[in-house]
Amino acid sequence: MAQQAELPNKLYFRIGEVAKIVGVKPYVLRYWETEFSILKPGKTPSRHRLYRRRDVEMLLEIKSLLYEEGFTIAGAKKKLKETENGKSDEKEILPAVSLLSDAVTTLPQDHGHRELLRTIREDLLVLYNMLV
Repeated sequence: MAQQAELPNKLYFRIGEVAKIVGVKPYVLRYWETEFSILKPGKTPSRHRLYRRRDVEMLLEIKSLLYEEGFTIAGAKKKLKETENGKSDEKEILPAVSLLSDAVTTLPQDHGHRELLRTIREDLLVLYNMLV
């Protein structure tokens, strides 16, 4: 993700601040809110938008996809969804592979089991690399 400016160390940002950081007009931010369901800025009692730090980081990612990489809105949505799904899949798969590695090293000296588990581990790593 290419950030144009260093984010100030704040919890919340108003729409004008975010527009300057991201480098787009406020109406563009409001439009992106309607298109990307992941963007949900809070509102003050006076209905002013308050963006969290992760919202600003996501907006920078969206801008990069749309303006620098040339994605359409639909393409950017798909890319963000794939990125999000890939991260969750990776979080689920890697611990399982790690546990399998630990199991291989702690098995008794029966080499038949070890070889079988090594083969399974290698197959899992091949499948994982195909998914990534």
